[in-house]
Amino acid sequence: MFTGIVKGLVKIDSLIKKPGAIQFSIELPEYLISGLDTGASVAVNGVCLTVIKIDRQQEGGLVWFDAIQETLERTNLNYLKENDWVNVERSARFGDEIGGHILSGHIMGTIILQKKEVDVNFSKLTLKAPKAYTKYLFPKGYVALDGVSLTVVNVDPEGYFTVHLIPETLQRTLFGIKEEGDLINMEIDSQTQIIVDTLERIQRENKEKYNGLT
Repeated sequence: MFTGIVKGLVKIDSLIKKPGAIQFSIELPEYLISGLDTGASVAVNGVCLTVIKIDRQQEGGLVWFDAIQETLERTNLNYLKENDWVNVERSARFGDEIGGHILSGHIMGTIILQKKEVDVNFSKLTLKAPKAYTKYLFPKGYVALDGVSLTVVNVDPEGYFTVHLIPETLQRTLFGIKEEGDLINMEIDSQTQIIVDTLERIQRENKEKYNGLT
């Protein structure tokens, strides 16, 4: 489980492409690698990955991950290169403050950053969600973009929606360097998805029952 509060912006140290998969490492500072073991979960650009190897050094160390074809097809990890920056979050532990919203790290798919407007006080991002996911987006609802928990400001029937970022978020995450046209990983708020899907199912069952009585 994750909270969508990015704890570090780090670089890809090395990346090896394999048939149907990639293996890559990131260099974590001491405050992020402390207490980390193989088998633990780490979110990289919002994608839940399992630590397969740790090379500890004096102040931090290299942490290795595998990403298989299913993950690559659904996320922007497929386009990673050495020296690219990524958002990183350690998995939440009991007692941690939930500053964002609960995330699984299971990405629905990628969307395109349509427009980026940077201002002194806040920045505005405009994106477009696939039609299948538009029903899960509501003003004041949550969405995770590249692992960052954000509040939806506006959404229209065509799937275009906006989020606002404070300068601190731009500085601490990839959105400070993201450009229009870049692919963004998206995870819908799971509670919203459950509610919408449940209501749709009830409505469908009631309609079928009513039709059966007529």
